[in-house]
Amino acid sequence: MELATLRAFVEVAREESFSQAAENLFLTQPAISKRIAGLEEELSIRLLDRAGRQVTLTEAGRHLLPRAERIIHELTDIRRELTNLSGEIGGRLAMATSHHIGLHRLPRVLREYSDNYPDVALDIRFMESEKACHAVEHGELELAVVTLPLEPATSLATEIIWSDPLRPVVGLDHPLAKYKQAGLSDLLEYPAVLPTRGTYTRTILEQRISTFSREVDCTLSTDYLETLKMMVNIGLGWSLLPLIMIDKHLLPLDVVELNLSRSLGIVTHRKRTLSNAALAMREQLLMIANSSAS
Repeated sequence: MELATLRAFVEVAREESFSQAAENLFLTQPAISKRIAGLEEELSIRLLDRAGRQVTLTEAGRHLLPRAERIIHELTDIRRELTNLSGEIGGRLAMATSHHIGLHRLPRVLREYSDNYPDVALDIRFMESEKACHAVEHGELELAVVTLPLEPATSLATEIIWSDPLRPVVGLDHPLAKYKQAGLSDLLEYPAVLPTRGTYTRTILEQRISTFSREVDCTLSTDYLETLKMMVNIGLGWSLLPLIMIDKHLLPLDVVELNLSRSLGIVTHRKRTLSNAALAMREQLLMIANSSAS
C-alpha cells in the first residue's frame, strides 16, 4: 500500500470527486482512478461508490479514511523531520493565503523569500481564511497566512503578523457621505454589502452589533473584499473594509461603536513538524511582526 495511493483515496473521499482530487494532486483523472482501483484490488473490497459524477464512501471506505489520514500525517511528519536534519531549505512548500493578504501584504515577503531560498517551489493556494485553516488542521497544507480565527481549533497555533483596522465605508453619493461622523443607529438604517456570513470578518462585525441588540440588513454578500469595494463605490450599500483598501472613491465613517480590527497572521498545526522551507517562511513573517512592534 503506497503513500501516493492513500493520498489519492483521501483526496477523492474529501472532495467526493475524482476530477477535483486530480486537480488538487496535479494528476490526471485516469491516474487517480487507476490508484483507487489498485487500492480496492489490493484490499479486495470496494471503497467508493460511483453514481455518475457523485462519489460516496462505502462502509469500508468510511473505516479506512481516518486511518489513511493518520498514516499520511505520520509518514509526512517523519519525512520532514529526517529532511530537516540536513539543514537544507528546498523542496515544495504548500501554503495558503487569502486574496486580500496575497494582494496587499504578501508580495514583498514572497519576493524576498524567493530571492533567499531559490530551491523552494512555492505552492500557494488562494482561498478563504476559514477554508485555509481547515486545510492546515487536516494536514493538506503546512501553513496559512490569513485572517486569524477568533476561536481557533485546539489543534491550531496562530501568530499575529499584522493588525488590520476595519472601517465602515460608503460611496461618495451615499446619504451618509455628508456626515463625517455617524452613529450606529444611523448606519443601520441603510442596507449593507458584507463578507459572507460565517467568515471571520463578518463575525467580528455581527458580534459587536449584537452587543447593542441590533442586527444589520445585509442585501448582498461575497467573500471577495475587492468586489465589496466595487459594490460600495456604485452605491449598493455600506460595508466594513480594511483601512488599507480605502481610497479616494470611498468615504470612511467615524462610527464610534464600530472601531474594529482583525488580526492577520500565521496558522500552523501544533502537532506536526514544519519543513525547513515552512520554518523559513514563518521566520521571515515573524521578522515583519517584530519590526512593527519595535
